[in-house]
Amino acid sequence: MPSARPHPRGRAGRLLLAAALVAAGGTVAVAAATTAPTPARAAVVLNDSEVTANLWEWNWASVAAACTDHLGPAGYGAVQVAPPQESVQLPTSADGAYPWYEVYQPVSYKLDSRFGNRQQFAAMVTACHNAGVRVYVDAVVNHMAGTNNPAGTRGYAGTEFSGYDYPAVPYGAGDFHRPGDNCPTGGAISDWNNESQVTSCELLSLSDLYTEKEAVRNKIAAYLNDLIGLGVDGFRVDAVKHIRKDDFAAILGKLNNTVAEGRRPYVAQEIFDGASNPALQARAYIGNGDVLDFAYAKGIRSAFQGSIAALANVPNWNLDAPGANVFSMVTNHDLERDGVVLSYKNGTDYVLANYFALAYPHGKPSVYDSFTWSNRNQSPPHDGTGRVTDTVCGAAWTCLSRTTGVKGMVGWANAARPVKTVSDFTTVNSNVIGFHRGDRAWIGINDSGSATTATFVTGLADGRYCDVISGVASGSGCTGGTVAVSGGRATVTIPANDAIAVHVNARPGASPSPSASPTVSPSASPTVSPSASPTVSPSDRIATTFTVTANLAAGQDVRVVGNVPTLGSWTPANGVTLAAQGGGGVYRATVDLPRSTTVEYKFVKLTAAGAATWESGANRTLTTPAGGTYAVTETFRGDTVTTAVATTFSVTATTVYGQNVFVVGNIPALGGWNPAAAVALSPAAYPVWRATVDLPPNTAVEYKYVRKNPDGSVTWESGANRTLTTPAGGTRAVTDTWR
Repeated sequence: MPSARPHPRGRAGRLLLAAALVAAGGTVAVAAATTAPTPARAAVVLNDSEVTANLWEWNWASVAAACTDHLGPAGYGAVQVAPPQESVQLPTSADGAYPWYEVYQPVSYKLDSRFGNRQQFAAMVTACHNAGVRVYVDAVVNHMAGTNNPAGTRGYAGTEFSGYDYPAVPYGAGDFHRPGDNCPTGGAISDWNNESQVTSCELLSLSDLYTEKEAVRNKIAAYLNDLIGLGVDGFRVDAVKHIRKDDFAAILGKLNNTVAEGRRPYVAQEIFDGASNPALQARAYIGNGDVLDFAYAKGIRSAFQGSIAALANVPNWNLDAPGANVFSMVTNHDLERDGVVLSYKNGTDYVLANYFALAYPHGKPSVYDSFTWSNRNQSPPHDGTGRVTDTVCGAAWTCLSRTTGVKGMVGWANAARPVKTVSDFTTVNSNVIGFHRGDRAWIGINDSGSATTATFVTGLADGRYCDVISGVASGSGCTGGTVAVSGGRATVTIPANDAIAVHVNARPGASPSPSASPTVSPSASPTVSPSASPTVSPSDRIATTFTVTANLAAGQDVRVVGNVPTLGSWTPANGVTLAAQGGGGVYRATVDLPRSTTVEYKFVKLTAAGAATWESGANRTLTTPAGGTYAVTETFRGDTVTTAVATTFSVTATTVYGQNVFVVGNIPALGGWNPAAAVALSPAAYPVWRATVDLPPNTAVEYKYVRKNPDGSVTWESGANRTLTTPAGGTRAVTDTWR
């Protein structure tokens, strides 16, 4: 947290330094708990995993479906959900959107929010437990709503409040640290290293609860116990730095044991980094629970945007706390908007960083999924009343947690969990690494644009293993690639911007899974005579990965077809379908081919009706090696494939409280001159605002900077349009000063 100027926010509650968790308990919530049906106390078996899926601002129905269909089957141990209490409903912005940060401004402890009501919340918890997944609630206990909200503002359940009066809890003026009363500065925090100010003054005009008072502690504990009574298993607690440690310990001492497991609820505390005062650093708080590790997330970003060889030095990083006391992450909702960590906008760097975080033994790892955004205040998709609509993975929502690779790495993390150390960390080059966790699991990561072949010490027993990044282990083999271990070593080809990972619980035939390996009728899988398809033993097969970049029309898939039966014997309908790799037109599949064999092949696009479009040119050829694995990476011949140019915009601009800076231009990536679609810049290096945007290559671009004001109005900088021309590839950067 900066010592002089907090990160800008349009209103109090636009807290980019701390986005909250558990809110304090109130009499309304307690009364509701006495009348609502108590969840069944029948024993449930929860996944033995430390991995959490953070489904931020998903509604309760969507979380329930994710637990049932994806998180439970994949082995996630918990799901983290957004604050469930009633929050303020702020005025909409010019585009009719309700800002995301309003859910961190409680007005009561009724479970009636943007994400659903009490009954829907309880049903979600039950569904997740039935799937083996714990539920951790984002809890806001430091404060209530902002004291500067417009007169007449109400909560999502219609609750009225004003200033320091929240009758639905109830809280009155004496329940808050009021300016000039309890705060030595008269209101706001001016010295972020002064523990008294940080714990007794208002954080960006949010009404700060007087947690030294027993009556306030009891209301907070009552709210949390209401949630525990509905089955909640733990809390990610927001803005804990702003609560005295002994106050928070007293609140935790009042909490009940969890319903499902009969133990103390899990606690992960948000202690935003940046303070030089040891009393305000994360390590000082571990007596009350785990802490979020901001330094780890920032270090991962530095490595994946520089050299991942630096990951060998994680034990020497200046991290927020020891791994045993950490809830670890690659990003969260505050950090991704602040530009100091990776986010979904960073493409394969972000995906590979999540693989690494799931593999590396530091803390309890989490995978973050939420809605996509083009400005820092953007709302999740919602209906006309502000209620968040169901998650539909795609353009508006990110769903990394349910991809094959991440699900595979959850299983990897669970298999490796008994071993808390890394062995044989191998640096092939600055952006290709590998390591293993004892005799449990091995991973190799390639954060470069070219496939790399190398030999690694795996720690695993000899035999064949399924690559859990590209597929799963089934009763009949591997749906993705395979890795052969001999003498504890494996020679593998790691595709560009990808990874290969294996573990002891994912071996061919070891994990029958009807859903992953459905029974196929004889008519769909024609019998081939022995002369055409000789029996090949597993030791004579080479796992061969085909990767192609292609532009597909609606209704098309892309297949690899060749002169051997495994590749369809030149019949497109029998070719091997390549799976999309998360965008960018990249498709991939791994096929077992005979070793030491020359194979001819081509790529073909196929519609559901069977219309085939072959790539141009002569047949491609490859010769499989005598052992190990093999990979080819191609571009569909005849397609025009462009590579985006990562363009960094940096502008020095001073702002007043509530203003944010954006870049807008004449192309779609910069909003097409529409300020509502402009790209938000991060103030992490204030007064320099910065963001990196993917622009088309070899393109002349016009752009300007704008300030967006708290009232929604826009101020354009003066002067003519700025211009830049992107190169054919690589990166581009511009450094400007506001005019």
